[in-house]
Amino acid sequence: DMYKTPCSRLTGKWKCLHVYTGFLGVRIKERLVQIAPRCDQTARSLIYLHKRNPSNSLTYQHLNFLKRQYVTKTSSGLQQRAVPKHDPTVVDERDASVERQVERIPAINAKPGTQTTTDEPPHVQVETEEAKQARLDRQWKPLKVDAGDLPDVYARLAKIKLTALVATTAAAGFAMAPVPFDPVLFFVSSLGTGLASCAANSINQYFEVPFDSNMNRTKNRPLVRGQISPLHAVSFALACGIPGVALLTLAVNPLTGFLGAFNIFLYTCCYTPLKRLSIVNTWVGAVVGAIPPVMGWCAATGSLDPGAFVLGGFLYCWQFPHFNALSWNLREDYSRGGYRMMSVTHPGMCKRVALRHSLALIPLTTLAPALDITTWNFPVVSLPINLYISYLAARFYYQGDRNSARKLFFCSLWHLPMLLLLALTCKKYSRSPGDAAAPLTLVPSAK
Repeated sequence: DMYKTPCSRLTGKWKCLHVYTGFLGVRIKERLVQIAPRCDQTARSLIYLHKRNPSNSLTYQHLNFLKRQYVTKTSSGLQQRAVPKHDPTVVDERDASVERQVERIPAINAKPGTQTTTDEPPHVQVETEEAKQARLDRQWKPLKVDAGDLPDVYARLAKIKLTALVATTAAAGFAMAPVPFDPVLFFVSSLGTGLASCAANSINQYFEVPFDSNMNRTKNRPLVRGQISPLHAVSFALACGIPGVALLTLAVNPLTGFLGAFNIFLYTCCYTPLKRLSIVNTWVGAVVGAIPPVMGWCAATGSLDPGAFVLGGFLYCWQFPHFNALSWNLREDYSRGGYRMMSVTHPGMCKRVALRHSLALIPLTTLAPALDITTWNFPVVSLPINLYISYLAARFYYQGDRNSARKLFFCSLWHLPMLLLLALTCKKYSRSPGDAAAPLTLVPSAK
């Protein structure tokens, strides 16, 4: 109300406040008028510095790194990525109208030590399109992909052996479910799980190119060698992941599709960055490996039952002796790549965890018959192989050498298929609901 009332009608403290606020507004306006030229000068200075040093800004390679892949030939004949080096004589590619300033060459007949002064403007050489293209061809070599090599490249990009293991464990989970076997649903669920695994492995390699190049185990991967462009790899991952998740969601059931999408997220966005941050990545990776048999069970039954978690527990516990033994002999490689694995940062814990989870397989097998998944023959027939892998894990724990780690790793390769096969042979087939409800009698029913 004070500002709506004329100043002549105000009295006392309200008139003083009105005058003071008016004076303050005038001072603020005067200050803004004084600062405006300085702000304009600062902005012009920043623009001038940006034009003087364009190498600090985003270039074509930064913004469009997925569109082109540049490689160069080394003396050994292998294709590697060419890293562009800053050259002050190279014209910025973003502006085709940039002209090169050429310093004036003094006259030949000029005496040494004399300075020639002239008002003639310096010579300006305009770079033509042909010269620019020739200069770029000398600086970069575009990637050429041979169509005949693509199947092998795709197989290595998808880690085909690991994908086959994932699909096999998902198929085992489907076969162990206490429901009638549906071959069409079995094929569709296995195919969708395999496609999701291909997508996750491809994205994992896309993120780890700078680190894989430092490891002998991974330096020959397609993206590291420059056999395929990043855009090609990402497109392959999308071409596998989207149909795989859609197939699991629409053709199987939404729960299986959700587990497939969640496993891709867990592997690419959690496990992959954690490998360089903390040893927790091993436990996260074990969860990723335990989800496929759960997906197979859900594909068959459409629900998460205790039997699904028992099968997932088999995979979870098995991965620790398998991976810890593998990483033990690759400690130098993982250290060179900057990965924080237990074998590198906590070698004692690496051996303890492998032994602990190998022993955990023995009581875990007794849960299967307790939950009516298998008969009680399963804990008995699986006891020898569980004791053997536990024995090798104990040797690895006490000796901790390359030989004991190698024996434990090769034992884990046949231990898991044998364990799943024994569980399948001892599977307890459920009866139909009508048979389960029918009373047991020796008298034939009246018709």
